[in-house]
Amino acid sequence: MFKTFIIGIVSGGILAAVLLYFVPVVDQHREASLISVQPNGGNTEAFHVNLPDDRILAGAVGIEPVPATLEWPAAPVLGDTQAELFKLRNRDDVVVGVASRIFGTGTASGTVVEWTLHLPARGTLYVNLQPQAEDSGFRSGSLRAGTREFASLTGSVNERFIGNVEEQDGEDNVEGRIELVTALVGSSERIE
Repeated sequence: MFKTFIIGIVSGGILAAVLLYFVPVVDQHREASLISVQPNGGNTEAFHVNLPDDRILAGAVGIEPVPATLEWPAAPVLGDTQAELFKLRNRDDVVVGVASRIFGTGTASGTVVEWTLHLPARGTLYVNLQPQAEDSGFRSGSLRAGTREFASLTGSVNERFIGNVEEQDGEDNVEGRIELVTALVGSSERIE
C-alpha cells in the first residue's frame, strides 16, 4: 500500500510537469516592439499619450482631478506637485503599457519632471527630464534606471506636447498628444 502511494505521488508529479510543459498556464500576448536601429549602434522607440482619453489619473492643487472623486491633499509640503497616470501607446496607436509623470516645484532640488514607463513583459524605464522645454518645444532628459530588458541600457528621452492632433482613422479629434522618444544604447556603447 505504501509503495502504491509513493508511485502515485511520483507519477502524478511527472504527469503534471508534462501537462504544464505542453499546455502553458499563461499565454500572455506581447505586442511587437517597434524599434528603429540607429547607425551608431543605438535604438530609437517612440511612444505617445492621447489627451484626454489616455489619462487615467490626474491630481494637483487647483486643477480638476481625474477621476472626479479623487481628493488631492492640500499639504504645503507638496507645493504645486502634479501626478498623472496614462495609458502608453506605441507608434501604431496600440496600448503597450502605462506611464506616470510627476511634475513639481518647491522641492529641495527645485523643479522636477520624472516619467516612469512600464511595459509589461519588457520592463520599466525611469526618466528624469529638464524642467524647461527647449525653443523647439522638446523637453530632454536621460534614462536614470531600468529593469529587465532596459536594465543595461543608457541614453536619452525627449518629450514633446502637440496640441489639436487629428486622428487619421476618422476617429474624434484629441485635445493633444504627449510624445516620448527614447534613444538608448547598451552601457558599453556610446552615442556620438
